[in-house]
Amino acid sequence: MAYWLFKSEVSTWSWEDQLAKGDAGEEWDGVRNYQARNFMRVMEIGDLGFFYLSQKEKCVVGIVEVIATAHPDSTTDDERWDCVDIKASKSLKTPVTLQMCKEDPRLSDMVLVNNSRLSVQPVTPAEWAIICDLGGV
Repeated sequence: MAYWLFKSEVSTWSWEDQLAKGDAGEEWDGVRNYQARNFMRVMEIGDLGFFYLSQKEKCVVGIVEVIATAHPDSTTDDERWDCVDIKASKSLKTPVTLQMCKEDPRLSDMVLVNNSRLSVQPVTPAEWAIICDLGGV
């Protein structure tokens, strides 16, 4: 199993929107960055990811599960763009902010801390455990 982080803007797709989809989940569509797309292409069913709110909130608020491997993004006819489907798994008891991550020396190498613009990114097992602990899950 691998771990990931998926970024969204509240105005586009909120944690509440993701929760409302239930077990059916939703495509993680609209990604137009090659590196982020390539990460999605290697995801497997059962991989877990953090749901991160970007812009004003800047925090991890939940955990999602990959429920469908990479397939063509339904929001475009451009064959270059793929996406995965994810479903909400669990809300964090305490949101973990970007500031908390930056201040924790154990997370100094985390992609989120060093490349906060990448919308889909890998998370190491150690980083996963630390953020889950900080988030109360």
